[in-house]
Amino acid sequence: MTDEKKKAIMSCTSFDEILNEEYGAMGTPERMKFEADAEAFCLAETLKEQRRLAGLTQQELADKIGTKKSYISKLENGHADIQLSTLFRIFAGLGKRVSLTIL
Repeated sequence: MTDEKKKAIMSCTSFDEILNEEYGAMGTPERMKFEADAEAFCLAETLKEQRRLAGLTQQELADKIGTKKSYISKLENGHADIQLSTLFRIFAGLGKRVSLTIL
């Protein structure tokens, strides 16, 4: 990181300003990629946490919903996209419901 970039980030007064400085303004391709990656990470961490809270291994969850352990692992590590129907099936297998909010 250049000294100029460090100064710009250090002068920011909010997290949004830091994101704008680092990834560009909302709507730019770089920022849209960052936002999509952040959302995928949050979903992966939620899945991992809920599976652990349910006391299931990746293999047990996979068996319960009729998929492979490797797919659950890929999802939890952010290395696979997920279809909405699969998302609902996974969380149903964890005894949870999924609610979507469109903003």
